[in-house]
Amino acid sequence: MHTKVLDKIQELEEVALLSKHEQLVNGIINAIDEKILVQGTMLPSVNFMVKELGFARKTIVKAYNELKERGIVESKNRLGYFIANESTELKMKVAVLLYAFHPFQEIFYNTLREHLGDQYQLDVFFHHNNIEVYETVLNNIIGRYGMYVVAPIHHQKTQELLCKIPESRLLVVDRFEYIDNEYSYISQEFEKSTYSILLKLKEEICQFEEFVLFFKEDSDYPEGTKLAFEQFVQSFHLNGRVEDRYKKGSVKKNCVYLTIGDIDLWGLLKDCTAHNLEIGKDVGILSCNDTPVKEIICGGITTFFVDFENMAMQAAEYVQDRNLVQEIMPVKLVRRKSL
Repeated sequence: MHTKVLDKIQELEEVALLSKHEQLVNGIINAIDEKILVQGTMLPSVNFMVKELGFARKTIVKAYNELKERGIVESKNRLGYFIANESTELKMKVAVLLYAFHPFQEIFYNTLREHLGDQYQLDVFFHHNNIEVYETVLNNIIGRYGMYVVAPIHHQKTQELLCKIPESRLLVVDRFEYIDNEYSYISQEFEKSTYSILLKLKEEICQFEEFVLFFKEDSDYPEGTKLAFEQFVQSFHLNGRVEDRYKKGSVKKNCVYLTIGDIDLWGLLKDCTAHNLEIGKDVGILSCNDTPVKEIICGGITTFFVDFENMAMQAAEYVQDRNLVQEIMPVKLVRRKSL
């Protein structure tokens, strides 16, 4: 079998403009296409290839690593390199590490997958804002993928972990995280952007007697949203408070609510209906992140959000061309009946 693989590589020696690295990659791909190599087959060792072909060791390793990044080859500690996938049209294997499958992150993932197409293999992981899970996942996947699209946790370990990934293979999405290296990101900013939204809604908010934010500590809720709320309440001398969650039956007339999590929103809407409170008049509601349901439920919920579909399209462009991108996404406000 090894002899047949060598034959496929050596057949390409006369092809103009092909480097030795390209001969290796294309030769192995041709061997897969012709069923000389099948899934699970062990490739010739690096030492064997050096001896038989006379290529430099770094050339062999570079070719094997490219095939790893494309998801065609996998390496097993102390065992060698094996064929992992017979789909030789794959251009790259991409790791996507997100918080959880929230509706807006589902939009991001589905849009990214659609725009990359079948030639890219996307493996998705979730860390749930748990630093131990985050660290474990990253340590397990670093070195196994051609590109890493990561939603980071704000933690002292994050910079050290992300710096293990080559800058050209890392794209930070969703949350911004400062890293010493020059890396690509398409992120949100929460404090200034939330405050600017509240300023636009100042007249509507001030019509109510109280302003309440539901904010869970030790969660993936962005701290900047809470800071913006507190600054806004203080700046305009409003009667404001922060609750960790919405408690069933606690809805109050002449109160405006800011929800981050949808569980709080659904509980609030259910109680408004039960108590015959008119949303937008008796009770005001402002919600983070937009979904099709929020467009229609109870006449429409006013939302502010980053366009995750646009974020995903830009992420797909980066995966394909690797041109440095550093963008803080603008925040959109959609006014509806609820405020």
